[in-house]
This record gives sequence, structure tokens and C-alpha cells, in this order.
Amino acid sequence: MATLMDEFMRSLGPEVSNQLSANLGIDRNAVEQMLPQIAPMILGGLKRQKDNFGGQERVDHILNKYGSADVLDNIGDFFSAQVQNQNVDPRLGGLLGDSGVQATSALSKQFNISGSTAMKIIPMLAPIILGYLSKTRDQGGAGSAGIASMLDRDGDGSILDDVAEMFLQGSTGRSRSGGGGLLGGLLGSLLGRRR
Repeated sequence: MATLMDEFMRSLGPEVSNQLSANLGIDRNAVEQMLPQIAPMILGGLKRQKDNFGGQERVDHILNKYGSADVLDNIGDFFSAQVQNQNVDPRLGGLLGDSGVQATSALSKQFNISGSTAMKIIPMLAPIILGYLSKTRDQGGAGSAGIASMLDRDGDGSILDDVAEMFLQGSTGRSRSGGGGLLGGLLGSLLGRRR
């Protein structure tokens, strides 16, 4: 059965990779390696918000505020506008917190890109990933409960193992540094510690 990550990469991965590469001047192959590392972090942040700050209503709030499916209709224009944004926040508000800052630093080191460029990557990708979740939620008619169920693929009530599995599957054969790249260790801090 295809994972959420598989479906995202198949339907949007090529366009997202092309557009992000063109707009930020990053090698396309590097972007293809970044996507399977960043997406699970954003899903993990969504799970943490759900568990700690309001349940399924919190999931809906985040998706409704930051995950408009309309952004998927013209990813190139969206990225072009975001490149000009001088007020980027890799923390994504409280969604990733300090893990977003750490991930930005890891991206800069792993892919040898400037800090100012790396700082824009997560804020540019997050609305695309959340927009994809919103589209999946709305098309399925299952609401946020369906999203929670989809994230917890093995039904054990926790997506920590599911996110880790998605991360490892997505990174296999992609990350030059192996072991899930530099972002791997951030998953535990994002999902395992409550702030």
C-alpha cells in the first residue's frame, strides 16, 4: 500500500522539485533528497500539535489556516512570491518550534547551501505539504479524523513509528550522508519531547 509520502512524491514531487530548484537556485537532485526528509518533520509537527494542543480541532485549524489546497494549482507562482519574503520563519510558528531552526542548519550543512537560502526551504514547502493534506482530507470527506488515521498507518495510536518509517523509506538511496541524513535525529526531539 502506497504511503502518504509515496503519493505526495508521485503526484507533486517532480513539479515541486523543479520549481523549488529554479526559484532558489538549488540543484534539483538535492531538492529531491530534501523532500522525503522535510515532509515527515512537518507531519510530525502536526501530530505534536494534535496531541498537545487541541486534538483534531487543532489539526483542522492548522490545515485551514496554512494548508489551502489552492496553492497546489500554481506552485511556481507561489514559490516565486515566497522567494521575495524577507520575514521567513523556519519554526512555522509553533508547528516545528526549535526543530525547524535546527533542520534549517542541517539542510545548509548537508547540501552545502547558504543559510539565507536554507531558511526559506521549510516555509516554502510547508504550505505545499499542508495543502496536499487539506486536499486529501476534503476529497476523502473524512475530516481531520481521517487525516489522523492516515498518519497513524499501523493503528497503534502513535505516528512516531510511522513518521520514522516514512523518513527512512524516503531517505533510502537518496541521502548522501546515509542514515536518514542530518535531519534524522530531529524526529525524536520533535515528537518525543513535550515543550
